Amino acid sequence: MEQLLQHLLNAVVLGGTYALLGIGLTLIFGVMRVANFTHGELYTFGAYMAYALIGPLELNFFVGLAIAVMLGILLGIVIEFMLLRPLQKSDMDTTMLVTIGAWIALQNMELFGWGGVAKSVPHPFPTDPFVIGSVSVAPLRVFVVCVAMVLLVSFYLMINRTTFGIAMRATFQDPEVSSLMGVKINRMFTLTFAIGSGLAASAGALLAPVFVVVPMMGDLVTLKAFAVVILGGLGNIVGATIGGFVLGLAEELGAGYIDSGYRDAMGFILIIAVLLLRPQGLFAPRERTG
Repeated sequence: MEQLLQHLLNAVVLGGTYALLGIGLTLIFGVMRVANFTHGELYTFGAYMAYALIGPLELNFFVGLAIAVMLGILLGIVIEFMLLRPLQKSDMDTTMLVTIGAWIALQNMELFGWGGVAKSVPHPFPTDPFVIGSVSVAPLRVFVVCVAMVLLVSFYLMINRTTFGIAMRATFQDPEVSSLMGVKINRMFTLTFAIGSGLAASAGALLAPVFVVVPMMGDLVTLKAFAVVILGGLGNIVGATIGGFVLGLAEELGAGYIDSGYRDAMGFILIIAVLLLRPQGLFAPRERTG
């Protein structure tokens, strides 16, 4: 039981960041109909910006994380304005290929700029873990999960309680009708991509001090973000949130009870099972057949 509780606690830490990734990706797809393969590189960008600001530049840890997220938002705006806006009337295959090209370009820029050696991000938290009974957790991981939860709740309130959120949900459902009702679609696309990029960058910045930062770290993250979206149902924001925690749980239990080498494999085995049994996703409503 003690071991299970420890794995569940670790799963919450991973699941919170996976949920941030999944929400950003499904938001971009739902509003813009873009399969964004740069998502993992925005995650990597957030991690590298956190390293640069907190490490070599020696900024305050919390200020550095905040600036890293803002820079991720800015990069998202640049990608949308320069690469995706000219292709608004193109089909999904074209935009997908463009984002794949941007993914490769960004990754090689990171490799050229930072080299292939792993970087570690310093943090101000003590190394001694909090111990509650037989369960222990590092203070840094507590901080990560708390910030992730704050971001998730803030996003939920924004999407459900603000005029901007109403406009975003309307664009999500029907861009043409939303445009007729006065929603500025181009602006909405830019803001949507910026928010999605910021969520990806925040996940990278939060996990950078927990793990290490390398140029290729976004490759697996991109696959996991799509896995979260598939679990939750394409375009389903609540499903993406739950799917992030489901994926984190599957990975942690697989690593704990089978073998740590199978951590990533367990998540993708779950995805294959979902695609076979419920291809629309675990939390997407079933379509009526009559």
